[in-house]
Amino acid sequence: MSSITPPVVILTGLSGAGKSTALNVFEDLGFFCVDGLPASILTALVTLFAQEKNSKYRGIALGMDLRQLDFMDQWLLAREELDKLGVVPRILFIEAATNVLLRRYATTRRPHPLENRVAGLEQAVAMEREILAPIREQADLVVDTSAYSVHDLRRIIQEHWTVSRESASGLRVHLISFGFKYGVPAEADIVLDLRFLPNPYFDEKLRPFSGKDEAVAKYVFAQDVAREFFEKLQGFLLFLLPLYAKEGRYRLTIGFGCTGGRHRSVAVTEKMFTILRQKGFVVSLEHRHLELG
Repeated sequence: MSSITPPVVILTGLSGAGKSTALNVFEDLGFFCVDGLPASILTALVTLFAQEKNSKYRGIALGMDLRQLDFMDQWLLAREELDKLGVVPRILFIEAATNVLLRRYATTRRPHPLENRVAGLEQAVAMEREILAPIREQADLVVDTSAYSVHDLRRIIQEHWTVSRESASGLRVHLISFGFKYGVPAEADIVLDLRFLPNPYFDEKLRPFSGKDEAVAKYVFAQDVAREFFEKLQGFLLFLLPLYAKEGRYRLTIGFGCTGGRHRSVAVTEKMFTILRQKGFVVSLEHRHLELG
């Protein structure tokens, strides 16, 4: 088997962060979904699925977590076996801030998978975060659901798997527009502050629109400083991204922030998304605070 035609997605992450919700989204997208899959049978299931002809499913989405006592050992073995088959699964890692996870567990009153092994809930969350750190580093996409609703998480997954190419390898670039007043994305590797650009918010005619609208984008890039900044930023990223890819980087998340996350950051992120796709990069786009700004 040289490759698996349908994509294979591994959903993992911190308990209580929203993995089950994410799996439901993939089911709605037409994926064959299994939750709580033991890592030891991952290869067998993927191989069986690949042998099915004319499958009605778009791919496989498998939820995996620490309910297995030897999860990490089995995970490493499964990755080795998949590598031998030429299968490179895409990993989606779901996480949230510790205080958010504690609040969610207090609401649901369900025990944490590791709670019986340590003193209490907070220690269990810390232990799980530490154990899963190596998988997080391998992830193609890390989603922090601390400030997300169920609908936000669904939108992010749908947008990412719609625009992202089904490439089995290479650097994935994830662009996020956001508003500083709502918080900087925790998963951002690079953060760019765009609050020096002219602000369409102060134009009453443009205020109701967003950076996705042509009038707002024209306003933002009407100034020489905006055009010069974007030209230099484009050159910088086109120089930098291949270097990350050369070093074997799995993903790079870049945050573009303005005050409210609705006008300047959205306009710049949209334009950069178009440029990077035209240059052949595997890139996805998220407007985190568009509706809040």
